[in-house]
Amino acid sequence: MSELELVLDAKAKLGEGPSWDAEAGRLFWVDIEGFKLHAYDPQTGEDTVYDIGQHIGAVVPYEKERVIVALRDGYHVYNLHTGELQLIHDPEEGRKDNRFNDGKCDPAGRFWAGTMSLEGKDKQGAFYCLEDGEVSTIFTEVSTSNGLGWSPDHKTMYYIDTPTGKIDRLDYDEKTGKVSNRRTAVDFPDNVGFPDGMTVDAEGMIWIAHWGGSQVSRWNPDTGKMLSHIEVPAEQVTCCCFGGKNLDELYITTARNGLSAEQLKKTPHAGGLFRIKPGVKGMPTFRYKQK
Repeated sequence: MSELELVLDAKAKLGEGPSWDAEAGRLFWVDIEGFKLHAYDPQTGEDTVYDIGQHIGAVVPYEKERVIVALRDGYHVYNLHTGELQLIHDPEEGRKDNRFNDGKCDPAGRFWAGTMSLEGKDKQGAFYCLEDGEVSTIFTEVSTSNGLGWSPDHKTMYYIDTPTGKIDRLDYDEKTGKVSNRRTAVDFPDNVGFPDGMTVDAEGMIWIAHWGGSQVSRWNPDTGKMLSHIEVPAEQVTCCCFGGKNLDELYITTARNGLSAEQLKKTPHAGGLFRIKPGVKGMPTFRYKQK
C-alpha cells in the first residue's frame, strides 16, 4: 500500500461522488453544497470546475463532452463544452425540500440514484433508476440515499441508507435491472461514524467511506467482517472510487460541512481529494447507456 496523498486541496463544502471516466482518463467528482462539478486530470494535475447553480448529488460519464447528473431538480444531461443543462426527468417535481444525493450506473448503463431531505427529516427520500430516459421508483421511505456498488459477477447490488448504519445487499439481475431480497451485509460498529459512499474492488470486497469517522474501510460482504482501513485526515469522509489506467488507485472525497473552526484547524485539508494505491484493483465506473 502506498502513502495517502492529498491530490487537491479543494476545500469542498461537501465533496462527493467520484466517478472515473476511463475513456478520457479523468476523474469526475462533485461538491454538492458548492453546486460544483469537478473534472480532475491526473496527467496534468488540472481540476476543471463547472458551476451547476444548484445541488449536484452525482455525476456519471456518458459521452466525451456530455455527462449525466443528478441534481436537486432531477436527472439532467450536462454539456461540459457549452454548460447547457437538459432535463431528462425529475421524479420529485414540486418537492423543493428534497435533493438528489449519491448515484451510479450499473453494469448495463442504468443510472441509479436516491434522494434525501434538505431539512434533515427521516424517510423523506426515495431510490430511483433511470433507464432509456424513463425513471422508475425502486423503494421509498429512504432517509439519506448513499453508497452503491455491484459485485464483480454482476449478481449483487450493494446499497447504503446512511442513518441505518448498515450496508445492504440485494439480488440483482443485470438484464432486467430488477433487484430483490434486500438484507444486511455489514452492520457498522459504534464509534466509527456512519457509512456514506462506497465502491467494490476486483476481489469482491467492499470499501466504505466513514462520515464522521476519518477513514475508509474494506469489508468482506459475505462474512460482514472488516479487513482493513485507511485513515484520512478529514473527519467527514464521503466516498471512494477506483481510478487510474490500471484501476489500482483509490480516490477519496471529503467534506468541510458541519466542522467547527477548531476541527478545521486540526484537519485543514478537509474538503480535499485524496488518493492512495491500496494494493488491490477496483471495479470500473460504468457509463450511462442510452439504447
